[in-house]
Amino acid sequence: MTLHVAVLPGIHVTRRVFTPADLERLCALAGKVTLNEAEGNPTPERVKQLIRGADVAITSWGCPPLTADVLAEAPQLRAVLHAAGSIKTVITPDCWERGMDVTGAAGVLSKGVAETALGLTIVSLKNIWAIREHTRTNGWWGFQSDPVRDRIREMFGTVIGVIGGGHAGRHYIKLLRGFDVQVLLSDPTYTAAQAEELGAQLVPLEELLAAADVVTVMAPEIPATYRLLNEERFRLMKEDAILINPARGSIIDEEALIRHLKRGRFFACLDVTDPEPPEPDHPLRTLPNVVLTGHIAGAVNNGLKQIGRFITLELERYTHGVPMEGRIDPDRLSYLA
Repeated sequence: MTLHVAVLPGIHVTRRVFTPADLERLCALAGKVTLNEAEGNPTPERVKQLIRGADVAITSWGCPPLTADVLAEAPQLRAVLHAAGSIKTVITPDCWERGMDVTGAAGVLSKGVAETALGLTIVSLKNIWAIREHTRTNGWWGFQSDPVRDRIREMFGTVIGVIGGGHAGRHYIKLLRGFDVQVLLSDPTYTAAQAEELGAQLVPLEELLAAADVVTVMAPEIPATYRLLNEERFRLMKEDAILINPARGSIIDEEALIRHLKRGRFFACLDVTDPEPPEPDHPLRTLPNVVLTGHIAGAVNNGLKQIGRFITLELERYTHGVPMEGRIDPDRLSYLA
């Protein structure tokens, strides 16, 4: 299949997500490639110029919505490959009305989220954050007992609660299979059989919060998840539980969380806040039982190149008539971040 592919992001974004080798491979797959070589995010007018005559468009961060006005310049456009996470800032109802194939790299980004969550799970249970400071002045473990080392827990017999079974939640649960832990999943889109097949037990959110030693937030940012974890639900959590949020800050009622953290009820690892970043004097920056990681859970630096590799492979699948792995089902948009 000979295709005209329009690469719409500014060149600074394209360089961040594509290696030279993958960009070269992408060009070899297409009969013609129109590459946006300008710095900065493209305007709708610039996108109109780039997209003319294209069969496939590659979008990413900074691209404007593909409205009917923009799409009018590309009547034969049949597929959009989004080299970023959420498609909702780019894909419009006009795209779906055309019956376009749309794919995105959210699954790629979510692997980094899941891997980061696993790392935070292990080091938090192990109480590494406090031990790091303790060993500066208070010697070694040597099988001694003290308040810091007594809080060490292992990935054995612990209960891990996962809120949300999307891309990140699924991958996190798969990673947990390597440990002797019990995994609880709360997700209204799952059946009990689907959860069991993944390696988890499907339970209501309240039951998960009451039972879990570690609560990991993997839910999408949609109206139904706004302030999902609030005062009432924080009260259900175990004393000394660990809360990990690599998803979105809006899912947590931060004022309620801070009240519980100030009472020392549990420990929180937050990759995201609402808003971001928190003010310099925000309690989350000073409380001793909080770790802020500054929104690095998804792919960063060299990890971004996974996106370009994935999109290149998606184009290859598309050219060979093979279903794209990241294809978006428009009927499931309400569940997507």
